Amino acid sequence: MITITINNKEIKLEKPVTVLEAARSAGIKIPTLCWHEQLEKYGGCRLCLVEIAKVPRLQTACTLMAADGMVVRTETEQIANVRRGILEFLLINHPLDCPYCDKAGECELQDLVEKYGPAKGRYKEKKRKVPESLEDPVIVRNMGRCIMCTRCVRMCRGLQGAAAIDVISRGGHSHIEPFSGGKYDCEYCGNCISVCPVGATMSRLHRHGYRPWQMVNETETICPYCGVGCTLIVQVRDDMIKRVVPRIGSVVNNGLLCTRGRFGYEFVGSKERLTKPLIRIAPKLSADSYQLTANLFREATWEEAISLVAKKLSEIKEKYGNSAIAGIASPRCTNEDNYIFQKFMRVALGTNNIDSAARTGFAGAQNFIENIFGQGATANIIPGLSNSDLVFVAGGDPTTVNPILGLQIRACSRNGGNILTIGNFKGIEYCSPQKLAPVLYTEDVLLEGIVTALKNKKGLSGANPKLEAKIKDISTSIEDVKNICKIKEKDFNEFLNILSESTNPSIVIGKETTQSNGASYHLLLLSAINYLINGRIYLLSDRANEQGLLDMGCAPDILPGYRPVSYMEFRRRYESIWKSEIPEKQGLTIFEMIDTARNGSLKAMYVMGENPAYNLPDSKSAESVLKNIEFLVVQDIFLTETGRLADVVLPALSWAEKDGTFTNMERRIQRVRKAVNREGMEDWRIISEIAKNMGEKFNYSNVEDIFNEICKASPLHKNLTYEDIEKGEGIYPYKGEPLRDVMEEIRFQFPGSRSQGSDGKLYLRVERPLFHSGTLSRKSSALMKIYPHAVARINDKTANMLALQNGEMVRVSSKKGSMELPVIIDDMVDSSYVMLTNNFEGKGAFSLLAYQIDPVTKAPIIADMEVSIIKGRLKK
Repeated sequence: MITITINNKEIKLEKPVTVLEAARSAGIKIPTLCWHEQLEKYGGCRLCLVEIAKVPRLQTACTLMAADGMVVRTETEQIANVRRGILEFLLINHPLDCPYCDKAGECELQDLVEKYGPAKGRYKEKKRKVPESLEDPVIVRNMGRCIMCTRCVRMCRGLQGAAAIDVISRGGHSHIEPFSGGKYDCEYCGNCISVCPVGATMSRLHRHGYRPWQMVNETETICPYCGVGCTLIVQVRDDMIKRVVPRIGSVVNNGLLCTRGRFGYEFVGSKERLTKPLIRIAPKLSADSYQLTANLFREATWEEAISLVAKKLSEIKEKYGNSAIAGIASPRCTNEDNYIFQKFMRVALGTNNIDSAARTGFAGAQNFIENIFGQGATANIIPGLSNSDLVFVAGGDPTTVNPILGLQIRACSRNGGNILTIGNFKGIEYCSPQKLAPVLYTEDVLLEGIVTALKNKKGLSGANPKLEAKIKDISTSIEDVKNICKIKEKDFNEFLNILSESTNPSIVIGKETTQSNGASYHLLLLSAINYLINGRIYLLSDRANEQGLLDMGCAPDILPGYRPVSYMEFRRRYESIWKSEIPEKQGLTIFEMIDTARNGSLKAMYVMGENPAYNLPDSKSAESVLKNIEFLVVQDIFLTETGRLADVVLPALSWAEKDGTFTNMERRIQRVRKAVNREGMEDWRIISEIAKNMGEKFNYSNVEDIFNEICKASPLHKNLTYEDIEKGEGIYPYKGEPLRDVMEEIRFQFPGSRSQGSDGKLYLRVERPLFHSGTLSRKSSALMKIYPHAVARINDKTANMLALQNGEMVRVSSKKGSMELPVIIDDMVDSSYVMLTNNFEGKGAFSLLAYQIDPVTKAPIIADMEVSIIKGRLKK
């Protein structure tokens, strides 16, 4: 125990900390400008100088460690004079533009000058002037206000791990700017904005739009984009979101945000939001044909729309049977919304035909891995990555899919851990990873080689006989890896030595693995590697509540809490609570729904918060099927491609306009809170009203009623309450009963074909950009300014072969269609690939992709779509 006295107050410390931290723990404020609780010690501004008994000179509290018996004074006349002098120096060049500066009211320099002075400056020299920079789409820089505290530099180099900015020049000529020159070439996370103590770096989204003291409401909630589940503070004025900031100390992101979380909120206030129910009055054409929708739908009252949906679904159920209706749930909706949706499908419509876009990768991969290691095997704490001594990445760039998780991988590298990757991932390059990049479609050979070498080196422990039985006969030599994958023996051995010597490893798996040819076999091999090195598995999740909707039973084969629908004893539990029979027949996956609708057996579909006409592979085919379905209900916040095909469109409330919970990829349940008001109904309330119109008792007054029923019905969530979640106790396995003994035989399918290297052809690969997420980010003008339109990314070798320059128009074609795009030359792209996004209207990569279904994971295989590139526009 360390005892220190500050300003005559005795403070007892359990561990060594700085004098500044000791003072803060006791509520004693010591002024600082360069210090920030998220950053390393710096001691540059000198404003935290304090007097230490028996020490002749003032000491910096932010760097001085507290010692037992130390006596400290933080406010004396000598200290005040020194602080006043330091502030006077800072004001020599700092412009006195507080009435104009957006930082006024929360500017740390302003507050300190008000407290300590000086009342006026003695220096007559002209101030250094730096013009305001508006070159960046979301950040405005006024570097004339910069006080050289270097917080932004230390944030970018340290916690963000991007090192996009630095101090340039020396002495009085020192200034901070991007390495790229005028405009930032960075990830636009905005974390530099969070730590800037003055108005040097600010967000453009609210430039001259408000003052901090005008915010009437601040609401803590969860980010609506990816599966990390970052905590946000939403600041509101006039029922409009004006700013989103992080909360320091939050469990998942601890004061950090990515570009989507910080700048992607504008969709909430978009003028394109649906406000009233719509009923179709015109024939269905293609989704692309609908540039104007005024003549296609008419506005209706809620009563009319709900009554029509209830009537039509009842008629179809009566005429064609329960199996003629299907529903698609949403990973952007809350747990409560999804629970009510699956209950509606099973109780009111009598069908298990319920699934979601999680089927495109996450659902099947999690089921496969947890069938090997047990339920909860993928529920690992995200900050645990930074404490690993090794992170193995395969199947996607974590820094673009789940950016804050990606920062934990960078932190692992900074802490001395090793980063290993299969393939090239731009966001991981900051870590100088040890890479193995096999030639096209030979990843399975490489993984077999790793499994074989680890078996030979470590042996099989016998702890998992079921898995060992599947891998015991795998025998791929280093020679095979060299000859087939074109990997040097030295590189393979170095990679393997690092992997085998790790003591606290983690494996991160992305969608490119789960959508690859032979995905289930790749997952088996990665599971074997994890088993042999005794690691943890993280599955990347690109939607906010992808985990939660599966927990709620939004899948054709499981009930809430992962109880198999085919087991009578499990069905009886839910039937007793819901007071209704549940069909025992397993339902259709989302892809089986499309196939069944194509052959005419599926007559109605209810789509909540999803866009299958755009977000499924071979999207044009999905669109054609949905166009011809007898009755299509779409419930969403925008009129999406799928909405344009609907018979009835129901306007829902967005994430910021309702209460509930999300479950992140750690299986941490977190509160989503209403921040702004808007007329309309939550998803769960709309569905409840339809159910009541069909004669069912869906009587819920608020989301807590629904959550309480979830915790009564789902054994996994047994006895959990909102109060527990508020206390931070919503972390897996909660208080419930995970499914333990219902395990299946491990099944997998080998890749259909094995390439022996590049064949000179080009193949389509889906880019998952940092600045976009599905089609939702289209409605955020800030994100659209950063990444405004679809492009085709190709390697410089491909560009040279086709005589292409950056920005030139090309036509990319596959057997499914073609589109015209500007080309971007990117040396991180493999020479065998053309990379397209699936985010921009009319330019989605999925429209060019055919797919097959992996029989084990039920996920789409989209790995081997050959494409061609032709320079120039199509002649009309």
